Amino acid sequence: MSTTTPGTVTPGTTTPASTTAPSGRRTPAALTLLRLELRRVLRDPVTLFFTVALPAFLFLIFGTSEDYAGDDIGNGNVGMAIMIAMAGYGAVSATVSIGASSAVERSQGWGRQLGLTPLRDRTYVLVKASLSVLVALAPLTLVYLLGAVAGASGDASAWLLSYVVLACGATAFALYGLCFGLAFRSEAAVSGASGSVVVLSFLGNIFFPLSGGLLAFAKLTPLYGYVALARYPLTEGWVVTGDDSLVHDPLWLPITNVAVWTLVLAVAATLLVRRGRGRQ
Repeated sequence: MSTTTPGTVTPGTTTPASTTAPSGRRTPAALTLLRLELRRVLRDPVTLFFTVALPAFLFLIFGTSEDYAGDDIGNGNVGMAIMIAMAGYGAVSATVSIGASSAVERSQGWGRQLGLTPLRDRTYVLVKASLSVLVALAPLTLVYLLGAVAGASGDASAWLLSYVVLACGATAFALYGLCFGLAFRSEAAVSGASGSVVVLSFLGNIFFPLSGGLLAFAKLTPLYGYVALARYPLTEGWVVTGDDSLVHDPLWLPITNVAVWTLVLAVAATLLVRRGRGRQ
């Protein structure tokens, strides 16, 4: 397989089931493809900036520069609640872009080219899933490190559980990006999917606290449940509203939100895959 951009394969070459390293050891095809995919991601500094640096920058602005960041809430302070939100935004942005680009690659012929090689579909899916997790961990870890040195405070269990929820939950949003890529089948799908995450973040009570009808609507959006579930070990369900009051969300609300949206996105992705096959 060529180490160039997906969608082009050098004539006469294929992706072997394994490759031989300089030491003589044979490297599994999945690890080889994952290494090439990571190298390709690292060659895109603009995307890396918005995926990794932007959430950290937003946390420094909203989570450390205001006096309210030190206010107590649940098992920690408001600064940590903001940290969790910004880390979640970064993790979701990463997985959405990976999902959208994967769908576009396959719709533009990369899947057919891989079909000429011994690489199986499940290996390709495993590689993309692993890639999305690795890329999501970058902004997530950076924001948490900044939070640790910038005054974010919370119980040890809140730090650990929120990190795990954000890391695991973000992978479901690869389905969101996948739906965009399958629906639009162009490079614009990646930008559209990433841009829509920004809109959903505003609507999902992530960038600033909402109140009234907007807050009620926010609870129906996918990012609200995802971040609210990650915040639960810290806030115990208490949410700061736009009018500086507190409201309480029962645990079942974010769990149901995440479960329903994951199911909806999985069904939508399945239907879009079937529609794509029917057009071929």
